[in-house]
Amino acid sequence: MKPTLIIGGGIIGLFTAYFLQKEGIEVQVMDQGDMQVNCSTGNAGMIVPSHIIPLAAPGMISKGISWMFSSKSPFYIHPRLDAKLLKWCYQFYKASSPAHVERSIPVLKNLSLLSKALYQEFKDEHPDSQIALQEKGLMMIYQTEAVEKEEIEFANLANANGLHADILTPEDIRAFEPNLEVKARGAVRFPGDAHLDPGKLYRFLKSYLQEKGVKFLTNTQVTGFEKSGNTVKAVITDKGKIDAEKVILCGGSWSGELADLLGFNLPMMGGKGYSFLQENKPEIMQSSILTEMKVAVSPYGEQIRFGGTMEIAGTNQKVNLNRVKGIFESINRFYPEFEAKFPEESKIWKGLRPCSPDGLPYIGFAPGYSNVMVNSGHSMMGVSLAPASGKIISELHQQKDTTLGLNGFEVGRYSK
Repeated sequence: MKPTLIIGGGIIGLFTAYFLQKEGIEVQVMDQGDMQVNCSTGNAGMIVPSHIIPLAAPGMISKGISWMFSSKSPFYIHPRLDAKLLKWCYQFYKASSPAHVERSIPVLKNLSLLSKALYQEFKDEHPDSQIALQEKGLMMIYQTEAVEKEEIEFANLANANGLHADILTPEDIRAFEPNLEVKARGAVRFPGDAHLDPGKLYRFLKSYLQEKGVKFLTNTQVTGFEKSGNTVKAVITDKGKIDAEKVILCGGSWSGELADLLGFNLPMMGGKGYSFLQENKPEIMQSSILTEMKVAVSPYGEQIRFGGTMEIAGTNQKVNLNRVKGIFESINRFYPEFEAKFPEESKIWKGLRPCSPDGLPYIGFAPGYSNVMVNSGHSMMGVSLAPASGKIISELHQQKDTTLGLNGFEVGRYSK
């Protein structure tokens, strides 16, 4: 029996492998890198059912244009002549409508809630995993009247859609952050959100899967596919041919290039983000987002991670220090007493979040193929959505009814 081959060894690929091996499927995971440091290991680690608005939403175009003039801004597209980028931007523009947001809210919410429930099951099933899962909620901290209006409107929208949101005064914030001043006009808190240590999660999953017999093929580049009719018989790599029963594309920001080799359209752009760890002094207690700068704050006791920015960069992985300075400068803007130290360049993590133009992931069978599936395009919510999308792919693999419908996540929605 030939194995199921997962192309891409990030958190999406690993959770897909996790649920497949639980079904007794022989799995191999291939990655073009060494599976040591990638987009899954240094992000904010947030599990956010509250994030029900896709990246492609009304207002993002006008904000993006104004932010483009600052290399320290939260959202940045480096102007360049690139046909693929121009097409992606046009598709993003078309998707940024109230109707798209309205359609997306229930499907994103249900996928996120399923993922959080699966994380709780995962924690119970693997008490030795030490993934630092903290169900302390998430605060959206704001300083300006304009953003206060936006966040309160979003809180009302979340409550109307069955997600609990509390509006906090500066005095309320002090109850959650007793150790230092938070310079804020107010905040919205989502008590149902959580966060974990993504590096510890990734390392545990990889070790667990190896113990269960999952084979990892690292530093292996896909160069083509051997096809017969509507099936893929083998994957051609720079290290030879690999026969496969089924193929699952979990290639993150490179998934669009894999789709090109298979002859279908999967628009994708890498959204580069950065983060760094600091000594947590004075101790910040609450996982938060500093909304004006879109900076994520993830405390882990003695250490804390600050991360953010969305730099539409294709697959360019160079460090842009101005982007990091934008994150760093926001720390004392919101936490004036925090002892922030600018990180050494070697300590700065970077990763490419795979962004579809409409802000929704691709989950399901590839158009025109009976044995190729896709699980990619989760943007900034890869860790948050990985268990749910991995479980759904395992159900499709086994020809079972899926826990959730795939409306909105169709792989071929740009191939029509």
